[in-house]
Amino acid sequence: MNHPHLNESLSVEFLLLAYSNGYFPMADGESGEIRWYSPDPRSIIPFKEFKPHRSLRQIIKKNIFEIRVDTACENVIRLCARREDTWISEEVVKAYSALHRAGHVHSVESWREEKLVGGLYGVSIGAAFFGESMFSAESNASKVAFVQLVEILKSGGYELLDTQFSNDHMAQFGITDIPRETYLLLLSNAIQKEARFGSHQKPA
Repeated sequence: MNHPHLNESLSVEFLLLAYSNGYFPMADGESGEIRWYSPDPRSIIPFKEFKPHRSLRQIIKKNIFEIRVDTACENVIRLCARREDTWISEEVVKAYSALHRAGHVHSVESWREEKLVGGLYGVSIGAAFFGESMFSAESNASKVAFVQLVEILKSGGYELLDTQFSNDHMAQFGITDIPRETYLLLLSNAIQKEARFGSHQKPA
């Protein structure tokens, strides 16, 4: 749902206020205009029950990728933007890079032979994590990063993993649609709690 009446500022303060109230921005792919959304239903992943498929567990055990956290966040955002139709404009890149410097945006990265080949980033407020986007330059690179994200959220005391909209790619991770009213209650509870986003040992 588009809410053009909202202040279209991308300052750190306003972004945190917007996310805390269930809104998030996306840039129009053609004009670059910032629009604000609060979808109904809202998509989340019940990450505490998430378990990777056996084939993905086998890939993780092969140690194909080195997983790093917050070592190349702006690069991850820019690589997520490299697609034909993107909502991540240069203005959005700069805004979320500023949020990263403020400690509220984190990246989980897949590296191979010192090259960044996949990853994801999202916004963290209290015990809520808002997944924004992911990219993969090599097969399974973003999937392995997502599994590591789940381990980080579990060990860090997070309560909510918001994925905003449903799509076919995220369906493999057990996405669930819930009414916006329900989501806002979960959100209100999560942002009042403390959580820690950090590295975690590789899942077995």
